[in-house]
Amino acid sequence: MKYKIVLLLWVAFSIQAFSQSTPLPVLNSYPDVRLHQLEDFSLHTAAQPLLLRAALRDSILQRDVPVSEWQSKNWLFRKIFTQHLVEIKNDEYVVNFDFLPDLWVGKQDGRTIWNNTRELAVDGHVGDMFSFNATISENQGVYPTYYNDYIRNNKVVPGQGHAKTYGADGFDYSNSSASLSYTPSKYINVQVGYGKNFIGNGYRSLLLSDYAFNYPYLKVTGTLGRVQYTAMWAQFEDLYDIGFDDETPYDKKYGVFHYLDWNVNKRLSLGVFENVMWAPRGLDLSYAIPVLVLRPTEYNNGSPDKVVLGLNGSYKLNKKLLAYGQFVLNEFTLKEVFAGTGYWANKHGAQVGLRAFDIFQLPNLNATLEYNAVRPYTYSASHRIKNYGHYNEPLAHPFGANFREYLALVNYRYSRWELSLQGNVARYGLDMDGLNYGKNIYLDYTTRVDDYGVEIGHGLKTKFFYANTNVSYLLNPKNNLRMELGYSLRNEVNDLKSDKEKFFTIGLKASFRNKYQDF
Repeated sequence: MKYKIVLLLWVAFSIQAFSQSTPLPVLNSYPDVRLHQLEDFSLHTAAQPLLLRAALRDSILQRDVPVSEWQSKNWLFRKIFTQHLVEIKNDEYVVNFDFLPDLWVGKQDGRTIWNNTRELAVDGHVGDMFSFNATISENQGVYPTYYNDYIRNNKVVPGQGHAKTYGADGFDYSNSSASLSYTPSKYINVQVGYGKNFIGNGYRSLLLSDYAFNYPYLKVTGTLGRVQYTAMWAQFEDLYDIGFDDETPYDKKYGVFHYLDWNVNKRLSLGVFENVMWAPRGLDLSYAIPVLVLRPTEYNNGSPDKVVLGLNGSYKLNKKLLAYGQFVLNEFTLKEVFAGTGYWANKHGAQVGLRAFDIFQLPNLNATLEYNAVRPYTYSASHRIKNYGHYNEPLAHPFGANFREYLALVNYRYSRWELSLQGNVARYGLDMDGLNYGKNIYLDYTTRVDDYGVEIGHGLKTKFFYANTNVSYLLNPKNNLRMELGYSLRNEVNDLKSDKEKFFTIGLKASFRNKYQDF
C-alpha cells in the first residue's frame, strides 16, 4: 500500500505544469471583471493571492493601458512609463527589479503630514514551475492625528510593522516580504512566504484579511476539477506588552488554516473555512495533517485552543454583477441563540456584499456595496496569546469586534487616469473606564463586563464616518507607479468626544500593496 502512495505522489509531482502559475496581489479594493466570468469554472477567486497564468496576471496588473510612441522613445522614458527598472528575460527565466517609492506630503489643520518610503522589489519566474517575489523598504513619516494615535496605542504602523519614534511627532519602521511558489502540476501548488493572505470576495474579510502585518507561512493548495483545497500553517507574534523602541523578543503563537472552495456551477461558489490558534507547547503534530474539521482534534488534545469557523460564498447574477457573503463563528450556545437574551458567548459575524462591473455599460466603472457586522468578544480568547490577532492587530476586520459597518467603493478608470471614491459608516461600542465591552480582541474574554444583554454597540456607543477621494495618473503599469491627489474626511463621535479630522495629500506612489486608512 505504501508503495502505491509513493507512486501516486511521484506521478503528481512529475506532471509538467501546463503554464507557469504566479500569485496575484490581493485586489480586494478594485477587482478585475475578468476574474468573474461565467464561462470559467477553473478560477477560485476567494483565496488570495490568486494563482494565475502569467499572461493573465500581467494583463490584469498592467490594465492594458495605451502606450504612446513618445513614452518609449528612449531608455529613460521606457523605464518611467513602460518597463521595469531592470528586466532580465530569456527562454528559461524572467527576473524584474524595481524601485518603488511612496512619497507624499499633505496638510491637516495647519500641520504638515508626510511619508517617505523607499522600497526595492524583485519578482520573476524560473521555468514553468517556480515563481518568486520579494520586497524590502525603509520608511519614515508623520501622519494624521488618528493614525498617529493608533500607532502609539498599538506600537505598529497599520499593517506595516513595528514602529519606533522619529523626531517629535513621527515614526520610523521597516517592512519586508517574500514568497516562493512551486507548481509541479496543474493539481498542486506549494508556497512558502513572509507576507499576507486574504479569504473572501469582498473589500473586507471576516475570515482572514490582509490588514495585519506580514507573517511567515507555508501553504499547500490542491485543485481537482471544480474543487480547491488550501492548507496553511503560520507563525504569529504578540507584542501587546512591548513598548516603543523595545528590543524584547516577541511572544510567538501558531495558526493552521483550512479552506475548501467548490465552484458548484458557473454561477455559484461555496467555501468552508477553519482556523485553530495555539500558544507554543513543544512539538505538536496533531495540526500538521491537512484535514478539514480540526475541532475534534483540538478537543482531543486536551487543550482549549482557539477555533474559528466560517462560510464564504458568491453568486454571479450575470456577467457584470457578483453577490457575495461570509459567516464567521467563534462560539455559540444554541439555546441562548433562540432565547434572545444577548448572551455574551454567542460570538459570530456576517458579511453581505455586491460588486458591479462596467456600470451603465461604461468600461472600467466599478462599484462595491458591503455590510459587515460582528458581535462583541468574537475573535478574543481566554488568554490573549490565543486570540485571532497578530502584531497587535486583528487578522480579520480592522475594527476587531462589536461593530456594524456599511461601505461603498466606486472606481472609474479612463486610459491612465483613475478616480476612486469611498465612504464608510459604522456603529460600534468602545471599551471605557478600563472595562472590557468586547471590541478589543486583545482583552481576555474572562474580563467581560456582562454575561447577558451583550449586543453590538455594547459599551460606549460610537458613530464612525470615513470618506476618501483619490485622483491618480498611472505612469507605469508594470509597478503601479502613479501620481496621486487625495482628500480624506474622518469623524468619530460619542458622548465623551467628537473627533473630526480632514486632510489632503499629494505624492508619487508605487507597488500593489494595500495600505488601509479607513478605521
